[in-house]
Parts: sequence; C-alpha cells; structure tokens
Amino acid sequence: QVRLVESGGGLVRAGGSLLLSCQVSENMFDFNAMGWYRQAPGKQRELVADINVGGRTNYADSVRGRFTIFRNNAENTVYLQMIDLQPEDTAVYFCSARRLSSFAWGQGTQVTVSS
Repeated sequence: QVRLVESGGGLVRAGGSLLLSCQVSENMFDFNAMGWYRQAPGKQRELVADINVGGRTNYADSVRGRFTIFRNNAENTVYLQMIDLQPEDTAVYFCSARRLSSFAWGQGTQVTVSS
C-alpha cells in the first residue's frame, strides 16, 4: 500500500505563498498521475492540479496561473507551489496517486488564508 505524506501547509495572509510537498513511498512512475485535491468545510473534494507520468499538467480554472504542480522523480516527491493565495483557497489539501481508476490519498495538510 503506497503511503503519501503531505507537508507545507499553514496560515498565510491573502497574497502570500506556500509550497506543499508530498513524499511518496513508492516509485511515482508506477502511477498514471499524481495530483493535489482540496476540500473546504461543507464542500466536496475537488481537483486542484495533476501531473501525469509524462509530465503533462492539468489545473482547475480557479488556480490556473497561480498554482504550479511539479514532480521530482528522483526523490519521489510531488509539489504544489501556490502564489497569490486568496481566502477562497482555504481548505485541506490532499495529495493523490492514481493507478488506472484507483486512488491513494495522503492525510491532508491544512491551508488557511486570512483576508
């Protein structure tokens, strides 16, 4: 069972930046895609960004141009660089690893953006 461990969350003011990291216990090339999702209180979990094994990226419209997902294959780590954070970005952010239609999840890291 793959283990995903997120880090880097915290409290920032609007306009600030954070870098989230996700350490993966297995070779990331064993997965079709790595991703970041988020879940705000009272809302469903939503895709923020993902990156496939070939490096192609996909972003939610709400974060495109502000967030960047990238991976370090040698270190089995996937990152989410977030800039110009806004209060509506407040959520628990989860790392995911997808193999075909099966997802594995990390425990999540809290991101809180104050106005």
